[in-house]
This record gives sequence, structure tokens and C-alpha cells, in this order.
Amino acid sequence: MDDRPTNAGSEADTPAAALRFLRYASVGAVATAVHYSVLVGLVESSLLAPRFAAASGAWIGAQVAFAGNAWFTFAGAALTWGAWLRFQITALAGAVISFAIVAAGVRAGLHYLLAQVLATLVTVFVTYEINRRWSFAMPIRR
Repeated sequence: MDDRPTNAGSEADTPAAALRFLRYASVGAVATAVHYSVLVGLVESSLLAPRFAAASGAWIGAQVAFAGNAWFTFAGAALTWGAWLRFQITALAGAVISFAIVAAGVRAGLHYLLAQVLATLVTVFVTYEINRRWSFAMPIRR
């Protein structure tokens, strides 16, 4: 068996690819709900200041996203420390992309929520492709 990552582009236009993306988006929605729940819980219970609670929620949400994507979206991918680290790097890159889009949108005169929606849409597609092709890349089967 060849251990190179799959060229996952071959499935791009298939129903399986659409289902995988919907699974990815669903896992992301759950992870976001966890992020916000941790944020609100820590702030409202006066355990952490909002900025630290937001960071804690984001980190916990990222772990939920990794677990959900490993189990549900990209089932069959090798679960290694390397995959976890690649996922964390991808999540950080997604946050930077989102920050940049919101900042640029607000500077251009967009309402911050509209800029955030645009950032979320771009980021979900970008991080999906990175995670599919890198973080959870599966070996080519021959």
C-alpha cells in the first residue's frame, strides 16, 4: 500500500464529497456551540474574563471539532499526534483568515456581522480543503 496522501480532488464532484462537506459543516456547528457554551459559562460564572473565556472556548471547540471530524467526517483516516497537530495548525490558520476578512470588511464599511458571515463562509471552505488534503489525508489504496 502506498502511504502518500490521496489526491482527494478526484471525489470533488461526487455525492460522497457533498456528504463529507455537510458532515464537516455539522461538526463545525457543534464545535461552535461548545465554544460559545464554554465562553458564556465561564464568563457568567465569573470564572474567567471574557477574553480568556473566549480563548478557552475556542480551544475546547477545536478539540471537539478534531474528534468529530476524525470520527464522523474523515472516518478511516489515521489518528496520530501528527494529524492532531496539523488540525490545530489549520484551525489557527482559519482563525487568522477569519480575523483578516472581518477586519478588511469592517474597514471597507461592511457591518461587522456581515463581515463575520463572509469570513465564516470562506474559512469553512478553506479549512475543509486543508483538513481533507492534509490533516486527515488518507493513503492511496491500490
